[in-house]
Amino acid sequence: MNLMHIDAIDLNLLRLFDAVYRARSVSRAAESLGLTQPAASHGLGRLRLLLKDALFTRAPGGVAPTPRAERLASAVQSALGMLEEALNEPDRFEPAASRKVFRIHMSDIGEGRFLPPLMARLGEIAPGVRLETQPLQSADIAPALDNGRIDFAFGFLPKVRDTQRAPLLKDRYIVLLRQGHPFTRGRRNSQALLEALQALEYVAVRTHAETLRILQLMNLEDRVRLTAEHFMVLPAIVRATDLAVVMPRNIARGFAQEGGYTIVEPAFPLRDFTVSLHWSKRFEADPANRWLRQVIKDLFTER
Repeated sequence: MNLMHIDAIDLNLLRLFDAVYRARSVSRAAESLGLTQPAASHGLGRLRLLLKDALFTRAPGGVAPTPRAERLASAVQSALGMLEEALNEPDRFEPAASRKVFRIHMSDIGEGRFLPPLMARLGEIAPGVRLETQPLQSADIAPALDNGRIDFAFGFLPKVRDTQRAPLLKDRYIVLLRQGHPFTRGRRNSQALLEALQALEYVAVRTHAETLRILQLMNLEDRVRLTAEHFMVLPAIVRATDLAVVMPRNIARGFAQEGGYTIVEPAFPLRDFTVSLHWSKRFEADPANRWLRQVIKDLFTER
């Protein structure tokens, strides 16, 4: 059995085949494609040789398809239609009518800070659009963006490189304590404050490498009494104990507004950082990607 590879077929021959099949006439097909009749006849002859079938026979008023042509016609029409649809994809995204699912890398602490205002905004302008968060390891983020597994990565991601990015807001790491903690009594200068941190005990999150890095640089690893899996449980622990937590100031302010907490701002090494939005260069011009990028920038970029 001789199999034919797709490389042997010229796409224009398939367009010619479809035109002749629909028109039931070589001359009318040639006219619809802007070809001369000899050129159309020559192309049809090439296709007959490739497929080893007459494809069309003379009939009153034109030509009639052979059984092989009948079987081939629906597949050719479907393939050409799909190709045309892909090539003519609109360069606009209609958020109000879309039901697209966007997938975003975001930590649990990022979910708590950024998803509420983002979802509120989407509810106003794109009620059918859905989000899924997919936390990934740092090494997996750039490949996942490139292959479309996720659409965006959101946060402070110093180990993620070779992506497109837009800085959104500046933040810094602070220490969150319960209100009335003995540590907050009295005033200290910057150096004394750093030294006093040695007397505290800490709760940390293993998945937030930068906070662990700060504790390491401060030689406070041995002062970590509890290591948890998720950040969002830490404020409740801090409020009920004398444990301290190193966390982003923007997040801590949200907890402090509810009462029961105190924020201390030591001059940590590496304390200042920038939260950014990352995406793949492959999807730079994608209308949906471009639209949600702008929504996120409008919501969170510091003015």
